[in-house]
Amino acid sequence: MKIKKNLLTESAFTLTKARRTESAFTLIEMLVVVSIIGILAALATVSFSSTQKQARDTARKSDLKQYQNSLEAFANKNNGLYPAWYSGSAPMASLCSALGITGTCPNDPRYDPVDGDPPPYGYQSDGTTSDLMAKATQYILWARLENVTDTFWVVCSTGQSGKISSGTVFGGGACPAGLTQ
Repeated sequence: MKIKKNLLTESAFTLTKARRTESAFTLIEMLVVVSIIGILAALATVSFSSTQKQARDTARKSDLKQYQNSLEAFANKNNGLYPAWYSGSAPMASLCSALGITGTCPNDPRYDPVDGDPPPYGYQSDGTTSDLMAKATQYILWARLENVTDTFWVVCSTGQSGKISSGTVFGGGACPAGLTQ
């Protein structure tokens, strides 16, 4: 019996020792790895969101440049005059029609025509009517930027363009002072 008891003790010791030498991750190691993966995923999400906003802002600026080119072509055909719109902002679909833009009228990438959010691009001139006839000598175009809070991107008939606070009141198609790049 004594021999059997020794064998049992020895085999239990060998089994415990074998378990200790197996490679496995501890709970702490697993928590550290999961935490690092979580932090990296959060950083990637924030970075991706910012990149998307920046891309949409670039699209907005490009759209306003397209409007500017169309407005200059319109003025070239109409003795240097732009479409007149003095009250608020012209409906962009009507402006596209007046400018002869065919196909889809450029609009804010996130614009939802059902609920009107965010507001579409804006156009205003120094004309005395709101009929989009060739009666104005200056204009201003604007779009709300997404990546820079409370800021508009503005394009003027003078060729100036830049950012300005959303608290700015546009009037008479005049280019606002204080545009920044």
